[in-house]
Amino acid sequence: MWGFFNEKKYKKNIKMKKIALSLAVVAAMFVSCKEATTEVENTIDSTATEMKETATEVIDSTATAIDSATTKVVKETPKVSLKRIDE
Repeated sequence: MWGFFNEKKYKKNIKMKKIALSLAVVAAMFVSCKEATTEVENTIDSTATEMKETATEVIDSTATAIDSATTKVVKETPKVSLKRIDE
């Protein structure tokens, strides 16, 4: 071919560019996955906190309802006296 054009160097240069581009893509994917993992962990943490708060509220309201129902039943329960028939 031409004296100033070296085909072997050109092909080697293309391969190196492809390798560098592949490494750049892999690095970008790694960073993207790492950021996504951080976002998922933050979402899980906030969801767990909200669930704990909700569970605490439900438990408190249920305990209050049970206490008021128990008090109502105790107040409304009639007193019964038992006598033996043979007396």
